[in-house]
Amino acid sequence: MVWLFGFNAGSTLGVTNAGLDIGRVAINTNLAAALGGIGAMIMVWKQFGKPDLSMAMNGALAGLVGVTAPCAFIEPWAACVIGLSSGVIVVLGVELLDKLHIDDPVGAIPVHGMCGIWGTLCVGIFGKAALGLPNEGFIYGGNPMQLGVQLVGSAATVIFVLVSMGLVFKIIDMTVGLRVSRTEELRGLDIGEHGMEAYSGFQIFSTS
Repeated sequence: MVWLFGFNAGSTLGVTNAGLDIGRVAINTNLAAALGGIGAMIMVWKQFGKPDLSMAMNGALAGLVGVTAPCAFIEPWAACVIGLSSGVIVVLGVELLDKLHIDDPVGAIPVHGMCGIWGTLCVGIFGKAALGLPNEGFIYGGNPMQLGVQLVGSAATVIFVLVSMGLVFKIIDMTVGLRVSRTEELRGLDIGEHGMEAYSGFQIFSTS
């Protein structure tokens, strides 16, 4: 996760404002990751009665994803709110996919999809014009302009991905196929693709 410090802070493309911009971005990034892990840990503890390290790690990643879009335009307290809420979102997102029987073993949709959209909207909620944003965030005076811009951008991205990747997956399904065999599905794709297990604790099921 350390690469996010270079990714976010480095995206300023230069040391300006006596380095304050880079410092703010780095602090916001770190705070959101920490609060994301805490938020996910508390949420999963509340939901299932015990803490879960893997979900806490996903929560930290969710915090990083959530803060990436607004990291240069928000104050540290807002980064804490965004990180904490992202940790909650990722747990609820994983639960939702389980209920819908959607297979997402690494939680990519809740982390990168749901928290990515949330973080994009947070630019229009917590962003400050004094920090370089064209319009004030919604909580500063109730101006919906920037939030509307972020909402349109998020919706356009979702539509583009659904249409373009829907076509790609349809073509794959009509040619080489999307599903693996039942045996390979039970054994795990890592064995079929790479000849080894990714996680040694997994149960190897017999198909006989």
